[in-house]
Amino acid sequence: MKNIYANFVDGIGNTPLIKLKGPSEKTNCNIYGKAEFLNPGGSVKDRAAWAIIKDAEQKKLISKGGIIVEGTAGNTGIGLTLIGNSRGYKTIIVMPETQTQEKKDTLKSIGADLRLVPAKPYKDPNNYVKYSSRLAEELKKKNSKGVFWANQFDNIANYKGHYETTGQEIWGQTEGKIDAFICSSGTGGTIAGVGTALKEKNKNIKIVLSDPKGSSLYNHIKNGELKSEGNSITEGIGSSRVTKNFGQAPIDDAYSINDTDALSVLFELLEKEGLNLGTSSGINIAGAMKLAENLGPNKTIVTVLCDTSDKYRSKMFNKKFLTDKGLPFPKWL
Repeated sequence: MKNIYANFVDGIGNTPLIKLKGPSEKTNCNIYGKAEFLNPGGSVKDRAAWAIIKDAEQKKLISKGGIIVEGTAGNTGIGLTLIGNSRGYKTIIVMPETQTQEKKDTLKSIGADLRLVPAKPYKDPNNYVKYSSRLAEELKKKNSKGVFWANQFDNIANYKGHYETTGQEIWGQTEGKIDAFICSSGTGGTIAGVGTALKEKNKNIKIVLSDPKGSSLYNHIKNGELKSEGNSITEGIGSSRVTKNFGQAPIDDAYSINDTDALSVLFELLEKEGLNLGTSSGINIAGAMKLAENLGPNKTIVTVLCDTSDKYRSKMFNKKFLTDKGLPFPKWL
């Protein structure tokens, strides 16, 4: 049967589950990854971008010739720009200058108006998210077609998109035989949407957060306190606050995952299973393995393979960078 799509956007979602053989064998569980890197924009964030744009269109907040403004660490910006291109919108992306050069280059090459700002904590008025909100307000005065601030962190169209698509897909693909879902949180949209959808089907399914070092969410779940420890080379995941999307997530437990474990599993999957995944996928899979060990054998666990390593090449395959940080590197470097 041929899949013929009317447009680019129809290609978002319905991604396969891939059994992760190494992690499954090591834990005597079935660990599956939802292959979100197969979305047309290359990441799980295509889903949030489309859900947010669709919601704005339904509310008549934007029309052809309008502008989407967003503060993003990269992938949501890519999704918004590509979908914006296909719907007749311009896209302005505000990004911390600390993100990888690969992400900056990708955004520029697909036509985003990229504005780089110094990295500031969320409480600072010049934090990239707050800066993007102010920019959208200023531009609204000059554009009659609509200037729309996507606000991926606190716009709950994000989590609703995952509730309607990702969560339902995982339930169908596993035929309801799923014991746990685990992933990291950037905006919180994925874990909230998938978690809510799965809990509605079966309240016994465990929903677990896999949190990188340097994020405050692990401590928030375990101890009710937003406190961070350590740091991570991962980008786009972890948070110092509870976003409106994350606040919707029905989370049962959390693991704090270090970069060494995340990178080790990524390099092994690349070498032995041909899976070329980015850093947040490593946090997710290492978390899934810890969860599998705790749940015991023969359980079915699903996590998210967010994107590929292409956007993190200058970190993940940079022997000097990794060695300086005391992190493992692939033996073929």
